Amino acid sequence: MKKIRLLKEPSLVAKYSAFPYQKEAFDAVKDLEYAAIFHEQGLGKTKIAIDILLYWLESTSIDTVLIVTKKQLVQNWVREFKNHTSIKPAVLDTDKNANYYVFSGPARVVVTNFELLVSEKERFKLYLKTRNVGIIIDESAKLKNPSANLTKNFFELAPLFKKRIIMTGTPVANRPYDIWAQIYFLDRGASLGTNFSEFKRATDLSNKLSTNEDLQENFENHVSLIFKKIAPFSVRETKNSGIIELPDKRYIREEVDFTREQETLYDQICEELKIEVIKNGKLIEDDSSAIVKRLLRLVQVASNPRLVDEAYRGVSAKEICLDSLLAKIIAAGEKCIVWSNFIENVDYFTKKYSEYGSVKIHGGMKISDRNQSVERFRTDSYRVLFATPASAKEGLTLTMANHVIFYDRGFSLDDYLQAQDRIHRISQKKTCYVHNIILNGSIDEWVDVLLQAKQNAAFLAQGDMNLSEYQKVADYSFGDIIRYILSLNQEDETNE
Repeated sequence: MKKIRLLKEPSLVAKYSAFPYQKEAFDAVKDLEYAAIFHEQGLGKTKIAIDILLYWLESTSIDTVLIVTKKQLVQNWVREFKNHTSIKPAVLDTDKNANYYVFSGPARVVVTNFELLVSEKERFKLYLKTRNVGIIIDESAKLKNPSANLTKNFFELAPLFKKRIIMTGTPVANRPYDIWAQIYFLDRGASLGTNFSEFKRATDLSNKLSTNEDLQENFENHVSLIFKKIAPFSVRETKNSGIIELPDKRYIREEVDFTREQETLYDQICEELKIEVIKNGKLIEDDSSAIVKRLLRLVQVASNPRLVDEAYRGVSAKEICLDSLLAKIIAAGEKCIVWSNFIENVDYFTKKYSEYGSVKIHGGMKISDRNQSVERFRTDSYRVLFATPASAKEGLTLTMANHVIFYDRGFSLDDYLQAQDRIHRISQKKTCYVHNIILNGSIDEWVDVLLQAKQNAAFLAQGDMNLSEYQKVADYSFGDIIRYILSLNQEDETNE
């Protein structure tokens, strides 16, 4: 298909030069039909992507580039184009009439969100048949589930794009098999195979690994080959590789003990959980997601007992710890982000600590209100941001803070890694501190071990460590811990 020419072409010159490592990534993938940019969060993947699309538009047959990202990140991309280029991208959103003019217009760059691509799929099919379109998918881990309708639609459209790039700092968002669908979008199974079920069985970080060395060996061998198979079209850099100088990031384990009232409620919920999921020493339900939902109740009690019992009048042990941490951080003249998975906690703490100049971000807020919170946090008057990872873990540079406190953590590795690196990225000048508040004797201890195991497995799959390095740190004891929590004598199969 012949490239479409405009009467007046936009300037395709970047305003700023790339860092050397960004230029290396650009050179490695700019001429490939498809590629994966897996640089760790905070290393400027957006700059690499913009330089690539400028090259495509200038030097190849591509006449339009589509950026697909999460809804809350669309305006971030628009701002990045303003900062780095002379291009003003068109935006596809929920206004179908306005979208018509984008589809029929001359825009060289179009920015949209994942869901819009699906809702406008038929118009996209026509659009892609009349233009040479390249696609860049930001936060591609959104496509990790191959059975999801969203992912299936992207698979269907993939062959219609002349060039395809995916980007994420956490390609293994939770478990090694999360990478399969993202790579399948690029190469239709050429590197990791066409059978997801088979791939998942071989790379599943399940609780069974804790009691079976043969399974461990098979798991490690399969996972260690993943990055080798995708290396010809993938680039990956981490902050530990020496490509840039960043301040240290220090992890601090803030251990606390149950209050008496909290422990009583926790034990009660734990016993109820055992009755619900165990019969004759075995799990009643095989659906791991159902078990995980029940385990989440224990996380809630450990975090804030009022989340499961409105009549609870005691205080959470974690809240006492948070009081002390915030007082020290504010007294030192520094800023902090406090992460909790629960909106109720975010609302409560924002009010409680208003004297510190507190703002919040969570999924119950409009995008405009979230953006206002970010802008306020950038000023000196506001010292603490309370947020849920689901609403603020991506796309934000919050290097005005150098502390993050995880008041509670869920089971998602992606949530944990993305949230902490809002502060540890280019432009940070201070040492960064990651505080994990852990309630001794609670499910927090299992979550801590599980997330570390997931992170080690991700490192192996992403090529961040080799097999021998992984084997030195591999720890599958999360399977033993969860069986202890559930009082199981036999292997269970909860997979989160």
